[in-house]
Amino acid sequence: MPVDTPAWARDAVFYQVFPDRFAASEGVPKPGPLEPWDAPPTDTGFKGGDLIGIVEHLPYLEDLGVDALYLNPVFSSASNHRYHTYDYFAVDPLLGGDDALRELLDAAHGRGMRVILDGVFNHTGRGFWPFHHVLETGASSPYRGWFHFDQGALDAGRPILAYPPFGTPAHEIGYAAWWGIPALPQLNAADPAVREYLMTVAEHWLRFGIDGWRLDVPDEIREPGFWQEFRSRCRAIRPDAYLVGEIWRVAPEWLGGDRFDALMDYPLAEAILGFAGGAHLDLGVIGAHREYGANVRAIDGPAFAARLGELLAAYDPDVVAVQLNLLGSHDTPRMRSILGGDPDAVRLATLLQLTLPGAPCLYYGDEVGLTGGNDPGCRGAFPWDESRWDGAFRAFVRELVHLRRSRPALHAGGTTIVAAAGGAVAVERRLDDARLVIAVNASDEPARLDFRLDGVGEGARLEHVAPGPATGTDRWSAEPDGVSAIALGPRSGSVLRLA
Repeated sequence: MPVDTPAWARDAVFYQVFPDRFAASEGVPKPGPLEPWDAPPTDTGFKGGDLIGIVEHLPYLEDLGVDALYLNPVFSSASNHRYHTYDYFAVDPLLGGDDALRELLDAAHGRGMRVILDGVFNHTGRGFWPFHHVLETGASSPYRGWFHFDQGALDAGRPILAYPPFGTPAHEIGYAAWWGIPALPQLNAADPAVREYLMTVAEHWLRFGIDGWRLDVPDEIREPGFWQEFRSRCRAIRPDAYLVGEIWRVAPEWLGGDRFDALMDYPLAEAILGFAGGAHLDLGVIGAHREYGANVRAIDGPAFAARLGELLAAYDPDVVAVQLNLLGSHDTPRMRSILGGDPDAVRLATLLQLTLPGAPCLYYGDEVGLTGGNDPGCRGAFPWDESRWDGAFRAFVRELVHLRRSRPALHAGGTTIVAAAGGAVAVERRLDDARLVIAVNASDEPARLDFRLDGVGEGARLEHVAPGPATGTDRWSAEPDGVSAIALGPRSGSVLRLA
């Protein structure tokens, strides 16, 4: 099946927003006391961020260069992260309700920004009305097939333990729950009524105006044809809807044109963090994470080049161009914490994220220096007091985002690894006659990369274009048949233009 990825996603720079933690507006009344905004985040506390708060800070995001938003779940839920959905057809009133989403979509679209929502269709919250219906009426409920209940126990009248005592074995609660967590009943997507309900949810919000879906744990919905039908029905409503799945491994079988356009590219994140961090990686923070603990490790330039080559070759080029490239998310420790707070490692990782193929996705607050370990530490409130920002790093991020948007080779060009040695690597991005070289030395020692670019004639030279002014430690030389060497200072990186 031919690959058909949306053109706009190729050009996009995403910004992931955890709605409860980004910005609170006085225009959205709060029903009661909230966790203090600047207090450390907790598992259950609500800080009161809302969708109108995002609207009010769109100028901030526009200045940063962002042109697409990915929002963690916004539907009615009894959790601050809203993965415990109880009404898929209503935006949570704490976020401002449907009217607030309407205002956000109109304001974002008016600025040329796209918005995708988080779709959590594998499991619900205990408050989801069909689940509640079974709790109230037991075996008599026509919704008993919507979940994986112990049907024999239902018929025998045994109680469903939706709120079991702590330590109750998962098999005793009477239904299947995501990872055995009673608060997250697992939907039975094989049931025709459930399947149609979920498809209708996806269609409804696309008609409402969203630009696509990020799909939560899609590999846990194993019913044949489910995601193929999902894509078909979404694309019938929005032919350019962007569909991205949360799958943490290299999985080309999901991106053959019949299911998703892209995946959250955690394998690339792991490679970038391992290369840029090196000896500065915080192994304690990393080791506490289920995925990063097994996959983020210090690697040198040739190892990074090899892994990058594998990832580029794993997918169709049109898929690579729209992969959601991230360094952290609500499900990982903060990038800065993973990298041991080392400012050079943070800069080099971000330089690679924003210049390699794919749609980069900034996690809210990373650009101003937020830190934090695993959930809930990675979900702190955005500090709107600018005196608390790492202003220099935000300026660095802004420069790179705007560079990416102004240089088509960085989002539409081909990619060639031209050199790798020691702690350094050089990658060329090329579109027609426009040629850029991204050169990074992540080691603590100076590095020299020797290479030649194909088709380069006498008189060619490399000019520094970003980030910031040339440092004087990054030098390049030209031979009659083309560029042959780049000398890089310790812990440095440059974007160079072939002229």
